[in-house]
Amino acid sequence: MDIEADTKEAIDRGERPSGMEPLLLSEGSPHRPALNDTAVELAATSAGFRRSLPAGVVKALADLVRAMNCYYSNLIEGHDTHPVDIERAMKNDYSADARKRNLQLEAKAHVSVQSWIDGRGVTGRAVAADAICEIHRRFGELLPEELLKVSDPETGETVIVIPGQLRRRNVKVGRHIPISPGAVPRFLVRFEEVYGGLGRSETILAAAAAHHRLLWIHPFLDGNGRVARLMSHAVLLDALDTGGIWSVARGLARSENSYKAHLASCDALRRNDLDGRGALSEEALAAFTRFFLETCLDQVRFMEQLVQPNRLRDRILLWAEEEIRANNLPAKAGQALEAVLFRGELPRGDVAALLGTSDRQARRVMSALLKRGVLVSGSPRAPLFLAFPAALAPRWMPGLFPEKTA
Repeated sequence: MDIEADTKEAIDRGERPSGMEPLLLSEGSPHRPALNDTAVELAATSAGFRRSLPAGVVKALADLVRAMNCYYSNLIEGHDTHPVDIERAMKNDYSADARKRNLQLEAKAHVSVQSWIDGRGVTGRAVAADAICEIHRRFGELLPEELLKVSDPETGETVIVIPGQLRRRNVKVGRHIPISPGAVPRFLVRFEEVYGGLGRSETILAAAAAHHRLLWIHPFLDGNGRVARLMSHAVLLDALDTGGIWSVARGLARSENSYKAHLASCDALRRNDLDGRGALSEEALAAFTRFFLETCLDQVRFMEQLVQPNRLRDRILLWAEEEIRANNLPAKAGQALEAVLFRGELPRGDVAALLGTSDRQARRVMSALLKRGVLVSGSPRAPLFLAFPAALAPRWMPGLFPEKTA
């Protein structure tokens, strides 16, 4: 097969952006009142969950959620890279198997982009065309060459995907035939006009619609699913100030069949005069909005239950006690972990007094916990913060993702 960069001139069939209406549920939609209530409940629940945690725990949880989000988002694409292997990749510890190594590099790229997003890389512009292209570019530039090759189903040639470049070829996604490549820029202009000009509550309500419509446009030759989920993560990060401590990707992957069925339904044309006034079905868009918001709410509640202070404390202390009995940790390691959990951070100078030990013993406890990766610190003198290693998630955070079996 020929391998070439995707540089051919984009064909434009002259489609108009009105072809992807409705972009928002109409004011008169009978589904709006119930969906508004769900959006308000989601905002309140998400805010309450974040406020319930110390800042240091929020950061530790966000780090773990990035690996979890990456795992589930890639799983939807058929790529299974366990968070333990993702964590290893972040430390440049790669599999000797070339395929597994490539998937680790792909996962590392995803985590890197989400970390940039969580650092407010696209704040206030998550739905802008340049931000969407930048997400794709940052992701693609970190991928191994083998994962940037796609096969053109019409010609059979293998094409190199250029990170950040809008597609210049016709594509087909299942039964859906997206707009011609030349039309993509003007559809993205309309996309940004509508979704970038909404208030906070409308943005929450429209998050599902923006998610589908970006996939419907299919702006890139490859990587659209992950870009759409990263964009949605950024939209919710802004609108709900989530702190990155929960992920809709987990819920979408756990209900993958429903997720994909809803996306396919939203591709359908308007059914009749009772199905809105746009070119596409408003009824289907309302159903996907309900599914998406309820999935978000379910994930917030799941995480809230998982890190309930007393339950999380009990699981961590039980693990520490077992490790102390096995001589894998020094005595009083559990007390140090408990203090960090409730304070959010622990100055090193406080450890000896807190544990009622000598400075030397306090340093031994800190060193052991740092070595196990359950505490982290920016420097030898900086405060100690809690960490949630992926390898310990089955004990500390049961159900977050499947245990690694091989």
